[in-house]
This record gives sequence, C-alpha cells and structure tokens, in this order.
Amino acid sequence: MGVIWFLIVVPLVTAALCLASRDERIRSVVVCAGAGVTAIGSVVLAAQHLGGRATYYVFSSAVLTVIMFLVELALCAYVMWRALTARKYAVFALACVQALLCCVLEFGTAGRVAVRRAVYVDSLSSIMVLIIGIIGAGIIVYAIGYMHDFQRHQEKLARRGEPYATDRQPFFFAVMFAFLSGMFGIVTFNDLSWLLCGWEITTVCSFYLIGYTRTAEATHNAFRQIWMNLIGGIAFQIALIFIGVTSNVMELDRFVSLGQIAPSAVMFPTAMLALAAITKAAQMPFHTWLLGAMVAPTPTSALLHSSTMVKAGVFLLIRISPLLGTYVGGVIRLGVNPVGIAVMLVGATTFLVASLVAVSQSNAKRVLAYSTIANLGLIVTCAGIGSPAAIWAAIFLLIFHACAKSLLFLCVGTAEHHIGSRNIEDMDSLITRMPRVAVLMALGICGMFVAPFGMLVSKWAALTAFVNSGVLIIVMILVFGSAATFFFWAKWLAKIVVSRPGTKNVEAGVHVSEWAALGVMAGLVVLCSVLLPVISSAFVAPFVRHLVGGALVEPSVADLVLMGVCALVILLVPFVFGMRARSLAHGDGHEPNFGGVGLGGGSFIGSLGGEVTYTQRNWYLEGVFDERRLGTIGTIACAVVIGMGIGAAIALTMTFLGSVI
Repeated sequence: MGVIWFLIVVPLVTAALCLASRDERIRSVVVCAGAGVTAIGSVVLAAQHLGGRATYYVFSSAVLTVIMFLVELALCAYVMWRALTARKYAVFALACVQALLCCVLEFGTAGRVAVRRAVYVDSLSSIMVLIIGIIGAGIIVYAIGYMHDFQRHQEKLARRGEPYATDRQPFFFAVMFAFLSGMFGIVTFNDLSWLLCGWEITTVCSFYLIGYTRTAEATHNAFRQIWMNLIGGIAFQIALIFIGVTSNVMELDRFVSLGQIAPSAVMFPTAMLALAAITKAAQMPFHTWLLGAMVAPTPTSALLHSSTMVKAGVFLLIRISPLLGTYVGGVIRLGVNPVGIAVMLVGATTFLVASLVAVSQSNAKRVLAYSTIANLGLIVTCAGIGSPAAIWAAIFLLIFHACAKSLLFLCVGTAEHHIGSRNIEDMDSLITRMPRVAVLMALGICGMFVAPFGMLVSKWAALTAFVNSGVLIIVMILVFGSAATFFFWAKWLAKIVVSRPGTKNVEAGVHVSEWAALGVMAGLVVLCSVLLPVISSAFVAPFVRHLVGGALVEPSVADLVLMGVCALVILLVPFVFGMRARSLAHGDGHEPNFGGVGLGGGSFIGSLGGEVTYTQRNWYLEGVFDERRLGTIGTIACAVVIGMGIGAAIALTMTFLGSVI
C-alpha cells in the first residue's frame, strides 16, 4: 500500500516545488524529476499486481477523511469565488448545493458508515495507474518546451497590443501534477467519499487549465466545463448519500456486490453514478465542455483527452458495469435494466454523431476532440452491455485510445508552433517541413484506424460483443460510425504525406523535452499493439473474469504467432513513412497531378468536358454533416434517454423500498 500513497503524495510534493520554482531552468529539472519518479512508481505498482485478483487493504483513517472533506469544501469555495467575480450565478448556485451536500455526506452519512477497506488495486487499477503515470507524466514533460514557446508567443502578442496570457507557468505545472494525484486517488480508492474527493480535484484542475489564458473564450469554456461537471458531482454525492442511508455502505466493492444481489435496491444510485460518469466522459448532452477545452494549451488538451479526466468517467462505468449491463445469466436480456439500456444508447448515439461531425472538421484539434468523444461513446456502450467480451473490448479501447490520442495531440501542438496553424489544410508538405513529426503523426493516425494496430482489433472485439448482444441497431451504429472514422483519418493522413517541391524544413526548433515525450508516446502505440495478447493475459482477462464472470477466450499459440507477424507490419509503418520523408528531402517532390487535359493557370479539362479549377483540399461535407444540426439532434436524443433512464430507476427503487418497508 506504500506505493499507492507514494504515487498520490509525490505529484503533490512536485506541485509544491513547481510553485516555489520561479526560475524556468530549475522548474524544468523539478518537472522532469517528478515526472520520472511518478512514472517509475506506476510501473512498480503495476508489477506488484501483475495478473492478480483485487487486493484490498484493510485501512481507514478519520483524519484523512476530514482532510478530504476540507479539500472538497475548499474546492467549492474556490468555484464560488470565481463564479461571483465572473457573475456566473448559476455556477455559484451549483457550487453552493455541492458544498451543502458535502456537509450532509460528511456529518449525516459517511461519518456514520464504517469503512474498513478504503484502498484497493486490481488489474484495471494497474492499467489506469500505468496510463496516468507514464502518459500523464510524459505530457507534463512535453509541456516544458511547449509552454516556453507558448509564452514567447504571448509576449509577441503583448508587444502588438493584442490580448495575451501572462506567464503563470509555476501554477500551470503545479495544477498538472495535482491532476495526476487526484487521478491516482480515483483509481485506487475503495472508500467512495475519498473517491469523490479525487473526482472533484480533477474537475477543478480542469477548470483552471481550460481557463489558463483568461481570454473571454477561455473563461467561457472553463465555466461551461465546471457547471456541467458540477451537475455530475452533485449526482455523485446524491448517490453516496442514498446508499449510505438505505444500505449503510460506503465502499465501492460492497456497493457493486449489493447491486448484484438486489439490483432494484441500488438502481437509483447506480443511475446517479452513471450520470456523473457520463458528464465526466463528455458524452452527449455534456460533450460541449470537452470541445471547449481545445482553447487551452495543447498539454491541457492532451491530458484531459488521453490519460485523465474523461478516463475517470469510463473507469467508473467499467467498475460498476455489473450493475449496468444487460448481461444476465450468460445472455443478453433487454428490459431488465433501464439504466444499462440508457447508458448503452447514450454511448452509441454519441459515437455515431461525433464520428459523423468529425468528418466536417478541418481544425485538427477539433477532429481529435470529436474522435475522443466518439471513442469514449464506444467504451460507454460496451459498459452498458456488460458482457465479458464487451468489457474486454472497452478496456483495450481505453488503452489504445490513450496511447494514440496523446501522441496525436502532442504532434499537433508541436506542428502548430512551427507552421503557425492547426488546420489540416495547412499541413501540406508536413512530411518535408517537419519530417519526424509527420512520421510520428502518421503513426498515431494509423494507430487509430489501421490494421493490425490495437484500436482496430478492439473495435472488432466490440463489434463481436454487439453482434452477440442481439441488438441490431447498436451493430449498425458501430458499422456506420466506424466508416466515418475511416473517412476523416484517411484524408488527414493523405494530407500530411503529400509534398510539393521547394518546401523548407522548420523542425530544428523543437525542444528536447518535446522529442522525449513524442518518442515515449510513439513507443507505447507500437508496444501495446505488439503485446496485446500479453496485456490481455496479464491484466485484462483476469479483471474481466473477476468482475463479470463467464467464459472469456484466451489467446492461443496461433494468436501469438499471428500477432508476431502483425508486429512486423506495425514496425514497417514508421519505416515506410520515414523512407518517404527521406526521399522527399532529396528533391523527389512533384506538383499535384490531376486527370484530364491541363490548360495552365491552375485549371484542366474535367471528365465531363468542362473547365475545372483545381484545388488541393479535402472534402469535408459541411452541409451534410453539419455540426450544429447533428449536435442538436444527438443532445436532445441523449437527454431524453437519460431522463427516461433516471425516471425508471427512481420508480424501480421506490417500488423495491416500498415492498421492503
């Protein structure tokens, strides 16, 4: 258990040192040391629990409970103060409600419920600890060079008299490390009141990071994030108060066990926890807060999307999936769990709508944002089904999404600083302007949709689980959504590898810290894909059997041999794109070639005989996949489904309690 507390305390100590380090060079050393120690600690913890069942630690502390209660009140007070100064009175009201519920929970419920096993680690916790400790720490190291360039750009804006962000890097890095500490708590705490504290820490850290620049847009988006996640936090608190009063339970494992024995008794708190998870995971109708996070510096976007925040939401859904799933007695039985059905439909709708809207986006960070929302929707759908195959797919979707998406966000951030744009249409000739970044970006894109990378394998496993569920509409949604993802990834990939002659290399200014982080993320994309059977046997399969039960097919010798062959294909991807970059560097570039008879002056005779002016631009279908229209449809549909699910959960729970009384 000492390693768990080590992982929680070290980021907090590093955060304090970052606040005290006003010199950039000293702070860089502190950040690298803190990130390195955190990453090593996460590996040690995962190695200690390799392939094992859940390890629960008999531990409780009234002092720690009081400290976490005071931390929650302090976070509420901070949000109230910021809301009043910004005249966001609705946010102020929500923060007041949350503070009141904190007091009710502490003095009226949690304080009276005995908790013996406050801390635990199992295979899912180990996976999450590795994601947080390696990817999260890598993103913070990347931020050293990125934030240096970011602040230099802000100084240029200031000299031109334009709005700019003051240099608050000590606070920025401190909040990033506090974020990691809160996430470690979320994935290792069995005491639900402690878990809630970590949950709220990540919410407020996100609020600060999104609003870092303090521009009007950043402030607006930060408050959008906070009010949506305050709703989720209030739902979380209501769930804990309810189960504490009715069941005298405040431990996550006991809550799940109770729900498996008497599902109707915990249907309402399960619905509240699912609502909290859906808001944190940015599912419709709460997806807009994650889109708004794109205004923040790239390390913030990468941290929120890949290793923290949104992963907390899907982590909780996977953890309580036995209470959500329609998987009963070895088969899928629709109608037995309205909350599970609601979660499944919200995830599926979000996946389809977000995938279609991503087709119409030319801003690279918005493409990544919609792709994140879509992939999270797929994980949520798997949690709603709850079969062994679905949970297996959900965990691997979580792993590969974290690796590939962190790489892509960091590549986009570095490219933006050197080409001056994050628009995909401005990434022409990136393979010659920034060859190594382009190769890594291509690797990340391939990792999201190309065989035999792990993301496609995970989606295939999800499709198999959906087919076995017998829910045809979910199968169709996955098929059409996956087709859309192929469309937007393929056109982006083609854009960065096309080159025109005469382009210059602008890659020299990339910082060492950025290259180090990019190398780690690229290595994880390849390594996790190659070691998929090993990860399954050591971590995922034991967790699925323990959580859900039922048969789960293990990789055979033939599977391992096939994966070895696939590994060679995966390793060829960076080699092929690297050869392309070297070829172009030696002058093997050509003007775009279009079919038909060239007329000069940028036009040619098209296939129908008319004169056509050519443009080297992707097809975005803005009129077909309109962001506003599709977003509104998805928001309304998911809001209705959530409302119906909560209503049915209340009715079932009240009926059960009435019969017991």
